[in-house]
Amino acid sequence: MSEEAQVPVASAPVVSAPVVLAARDLRKSYGAIEAVRGVSLQIHEGETYGLLGPNGAGKTTTISMICGLLARDGGEVTLDGTPIDVGAVAAKAGIGYVPQELAIYPDLTAKENLEFFGRLYGLRGAPLKSRVTEVLALTGLTERANDRTDKYSGGMQRRLNIGIGLLHQPRLLLLDEPTVGVDPQSRNAILESIAALGRRGMAILYTTHYMEEAERLCDRIGIIDGGLICAEGTQQELVALVGQQDIVRLTVTGDVRGAALDVAGVPGVVRADATDNTVEILVSNARLALPRLIIAAEARADVKGVDVVEPDLEAVFLHLTGRALRDTAE
Repeated sequence: MSEEAQVPVASAPVVSAPVVLAARDLRKSYGAIEAVRGVSLQIHEGETYGLLGPNGAGKTTTISMICGLLARDGGEVTLDGTPIDVGAVAAKAGIGYVPQELAIYPDLTAKENLEFFGRLYGLRGAPLKSRVTEVLALTGLTERANDRTDKYSGGMQRRLNIGIGLLHQPRLLLLDEPTVGVDPQSRNAILESIAALGRRGMAILYTTHYMEEAERLCDRIGIIDGGLICAEGTQQELVALVGQQDIVRLTVTGDVRGAALDVAGVPGVVRADATDNTVEILVSNARLALPRLIIAAEARADVKGVDVVEPDLEAVFLHLTGRALRDTAE
């Protein structure tokens, strides 16, 4: 999204809890490509902050700079007021990072994995044993603690991955797509565990390609596109940015892209996108425009189904980035 087309940022809520993470004006370029162009955000104690954006929007680069894994070209990051940078080893101990790719040893048991990573965090003796026991309970893996992790389901491996990031009781937990590729039951267990961490006062930065996860977990959400935070606020504040615009999804067969082009010309349509066999439309007053939308689509395709969605985070994301969040997953 161009800087000229930016939507005003929603006002942030008044939060009385202490600020754990403060990132100010983060910038990073790769040659002529500006991956991150001035990202600023804060996360408070006990708050879960969702960072949503299309692939290539700058999410991973932003997270890497916050963790001190990637040197930044400009800006600053503080954790409880202490600067975080690539060389700030002691300060980075307050961060737990759970990457999208699994970081566990498949030939070790869950307990052995936790003990190994616990030692890397500097834990020894009784404190290590206590934390391993607590993390196994928190992730629901106590009964499988002595099983090799290559025998685990994908969901169990994900839970262990999160547990490793919690061992040293960090002030800030960064979760990058933690439910990718897991079954619904395991996914629900992971989300419940994350929600419990927030209630215990942990600050959480959460990225996901599942809008319902952001709606369920996140106290505030930042939408990043083109290396910029183009909107930020609570779910209610973000939805207010869209106003009375609705999403209409037409399931069609035939020339889907052609149908999207024709639909885009209907009065009141803000945007129309073709994805697989669906034309996704952002439109003012969907119920009034629906007959014209169907007539326009049927000029080049057959309409097999219609779904009207009132304004929600998906509508906000589509409005700001031009894409549905689920269509940005790799």
